[in-house]
Amino acid sequence: MSGNHDHIPWPPDVAARYRAAGHWRGQSFGAALTSLAHRYAERTAVVGGGRRWSFTELDARAHRIAAGLVEAGLAPGERVVLQLPNIPEFLPVVFGLWRAGVLPVFALPAHRHSELRHFAAHSGAAAVLTVGVHERHDHAATARAVAAEVDSVRQVLVVGSAEFTDLAATAPRELPDPDPEGVAFLQLSGGSTGLPKLIPRTHDDYLYSVRESARICALRPDSVYLAALPVAHNYPLSSPGVLGALHAGATTVMAPRPDADTAFRLIEEERVTITGVVPPLAAAWVQAAARTERDLSSLEVLLVGGAKCGRELAERIGPALGCRLQQVFGMAEGLVCYTRPDDGEETVLGTQGRPLSPDDEIRVVDPDTGAEVAPGRTGALLTRGPYTIRGYFRAEEHNAAAFTPDGFYRTGDLVRRTPSGHLEVVGRAKEQINRGGEKVAAEEVENHLMAHPGVLDAAVVAVPDPYLGERTCAYVVPTAEASLTGPELRTFVRTRGVAAFKVPDLVRVVERFPVTGVGKTSKRELRVALAALAREE
Repeated sequence: MSGNHDHIPWPPDVAARYRAAGHWRGQSFGAALTSLAHRYAERTAVVGGGRRWSFTELDARAHRIAAGLVEAGLAPGERVVLQLPNIPEFLPVVFGLWRAGVLPVFALPAHRHSELRHFAAHSGAAAVLTVGVHERHDHAATARAVAAEVDSVRQVLVVGSAEFTDLAATAPRELPDPDPEGVAFLQLSGGSTGLPKLIPRTHDDYLYSVRESARICALRPDSVYLAALPVAHNYPLSSPGVLGALHAGATTVMAPRPDADTAFRLIEEERVTITGVVPPLAAAWVQAAARTERDLSSLEVLLVGGAKCGRELAERIGPALGCRLQQVFGMAEGLVCYTRPDDGEETVLGTQGRPLSPDDEIRVVDPDTGAEVAPGRTGALLTRGPYTIRGYFRAEEHNAAAFTPDGFYRTGDLVRRTPSGHLEVVGRAKEQINRGGEKVAAEEVENHLMAHPGVLDAAVVAVPDPYLGERTCAYVVPTAEASLTGPELRTFVRTRGVAAFKVPDLVRVVERFPVTGVGKTSKRELRVALAALAREE
């Protein structure tokens, strides 16, 4: 363990094994981009906001920004909170930071003062790099307020300002290449409680994940990837994401918003072949596809991940969008699983894929005893491997609980493993509802609700109960045409042949859910709302 607990490295013998296997190639992000620019030169790397940059242009911009950041006084190893929306500038800025040896801390556009302050203070950030007003929020003003409160923050850099335009025009210079085994950036954990923890990812480990993701997703130079979700998130960044697209010599199209109107327009105009969405967005796209006049025929693959894609939704995607479904299950801490192009229909519809690497180690254990469960039984997922972290950034106490003594990460997911090694996500250990001693998996009930033709999305959460300990409450978003009632939905779930204790005790029909920055349903916010409601009642 390193002295300051910023980064807990892999044991030396394990690291040597990953290098020998060719997983870690000793290449930094900056060096990777330069080699891609040599190979793909004038091919279009990124499109968005009326701009189209080739690989050569992207590389040149990144070199100039790196030089500008160094001139602005940022030093290798320092952290910068990076909060940019889906704009083409995201790529030269992030590669510029990597070239300068400066570590981006990836914030999402939806984050506000409280989260940014936490990221800046916890990482000891030297700067915040953001945009001005975007989607009616003044990000620059928020960043300046954070800078005034966090001692380590020396400056705020605003993409689009005259000052940043000057910085981005700095003459390029030779800069020392960062250590590929060193930390390249800090990702945010997707945990369901409290403020996100910071995840240190290295050049070597992340580039391995990117290369394998691009290969498994069959990206080619003529592929066109639509970045529909906020691109700073691990999933649209690397699974296969914008970095996977770059690695393959493909084009990335930056979508300013993920709604069906925006996405379908870009799919038609740019002949998009592949994109990745979360289940609620997939459900909305499936609905919209029935009404659209846009030509979606170029779309070959829709990746669905970020949360479990229920069977009912999975079955609708191919017929509605005319493309192949590929399930992805991963985490910013490391492990990524995909269904493969040659997997059978049952595997693609019913599982969330199998691990990316032959060196991903998987344990499925009893959550209470820690003993491995019998094959095919549900248990808690533990993992370690060549791109899964060994500890969070500056979180010694949390790391003691989140990792086993032999380095396995406790993911918090409940899974079943099939004989083929594919994982079916059953739920989150924390999202099991204990109803009078009977365990109810929220995702299972959500899947039954989603089978109703009038249900667009569903979230099942626990509400305190003086007799049972917890009762189940289902929040349901209806389709535009549907008029739903609680009794009708409870009857529907009962007719699906489930145990009586799985029928929701309460049903609330709502227009929309509170969501997290990447568009996942925020169970935490729903629970807070429910607790308040329970107190009122």
